[in-house]
Amino acid sequence: MAQQNMLGFVHTEQRMPDKREPALRRQDFDEIYARFSDQGASEQAGRCSQCGVPFCQVHCPVSNNIPDWLKLTREGRLEEAYELSQATNDFPEICGRICPQDRLCEGNCTIEQSTHGTVTIGAVEKYITDTAWERGWVKPIVPRVERDQSVGIIGAGPAGLAAAAQLRRKGYKVHVYDRYDRVGGLLIYGIPGFKLDKDVVIRRWKQLEESGVEFHLGVEIGRNTDLRTLRSKHDAVLIATGVYKARDLGGPGSGLEGIVAALDYLTASNRKSLGDTVLDFETGKLNAKDKNVVVIGGGDTAMDCVRTAIRQGAKSVKCLYRRDRKNMPGSQRETANAEEEGVEFVWQTAPDGFTGDAHVTGVKVFKMHMGVADATGRQTPMPIEGSGYTIDADLVVKALGFDPEEIPTLFGAPELKVSRWGTVQVKYGTMMTNLDGVFAAGDIVRGASLVVWGIKDGRDAAEGIHKFIQAKAAQPVAVAAE
Repeated sequence: MAQQNMLGFVHTEQRMPDKREPALRRQDFDEIYARFSDQGASEQAGRCSQCGVPFCQVHCPVSNNIPDWLKLTREGRLEEAYELSQATNDFPEICGRICPQDRLCEGNCTIEQSTHGTVTIGAVEKYITDTAWERGWVKPIVPRVERDQSVGIIGAGPAGLAAAAQLRRKGYKVHVYDRYDRVGGLLIYGIPGFKLDKDVVIRRWKQLEESGVEFHLGVEIGRNTDLRTLRSKHDAVLIATGVYKARDLGGPGSGLEGIVAALDYLTASNRKSLGDTVLDFETGKLNAKDKNVVVIGGGDTAMDCVRTAIRQGAKSVKCLYRRDRKNMPGSQRETANAEEEGVEFVWQTAPDGFTGDAHVTGVKVFKMHMGVADATGRQTPMPIEGSGYTIDADLVVKALGFDPEEIPTLFGAPELKVSRWGTVQVKYGTMMTNLDGVFAAGDIVRGASLVVWGIKDGRDAAEGIHKFIQAKAAQPVAVAAE
């Protein structure tokens, strides 16, 4: 009978949760997808084919046991589904909302490959955990044993929070240091509310506090303290700062007013939504209202920027990308959402400078054609001679990716080894740097990446820290000869 509950793809069509109409979505920053009804989640979960080799799980960075929690959802065993889901992922309700499932689990679903339409894994994952919160199944962490050792974590983003949760489960005293005034990092300030409601992040923050994790906010390593001081306070230290330095474009006119970095733009919008007073928003510097907006880039950050500009009441919003649609790095689902909301994509077009006196008035561009594939398999864009023209722009947002800050200099630790790209070097078996007891995880190690990879790295680092501290505690204490 249980088997008949599954394999529903042969008679049940794929269906996403209800999505708000574009005209309504443009007016606010609320999430665009509703939650599945109990029946809807059960039906969609039952479409799973229960593969012997589940490619959805294989392509999930945290190896979520997706087929099993889909089966439990189909059978109405939601508390068990939640327990299984959170066993591999500390924040499943966040990943269910913001993971690019079309590139990961859903994109590799067997029934998707057979043209039946993927199981809506992300929406079911969100449904399971939101239900768990509503029914009181999500409890503060209570360790089986309390330990005397403490761990200092630098950064309250996905990697740092995942490590904090895992270390607290093991009984360590966990102290998280962050330069900002709220917990969450890019989850709070980088990702817009229409993808991730801020209350979803805040309730996890409060849960970790209730679990005994201590947060030290407004603390910037290198200004308020340094790495050496933290090492003396704690038995181990984890660097999980993320990468925040915006890549620049350069070119003629690149210093004009009205050309801004994506993270500055998104942070201002998110702070405004959180009720903060943001001077650069009030003055219009980081506000798209009534402006012709051009966003340069084709990743998920660019999608966040164009959709934010639409909601701020921009006159027009164009996304400039040098490759074609199939070669863009961002989620195709997000691109489709942006198009529905009125964003115009200008494919195979690259910037060649900016026009204007003091303030930008346009972006000089030229058309590109797609050449041979590079090492990643994507076609290399090549400029077309004589194809230049100018696109009107009152606000230009550069969403070109992020690089690491100079961590050894900032942290007062010149001996800390980094790669030629500035990322912190670790031994991947342990996640420890070249400094004894100093670990690193997330984007500061792998470069700008996905939230789910940050969670994976944070969990791995927590395990490495646990083994390091326990091995050190087991070492015999040397007794001085009398």
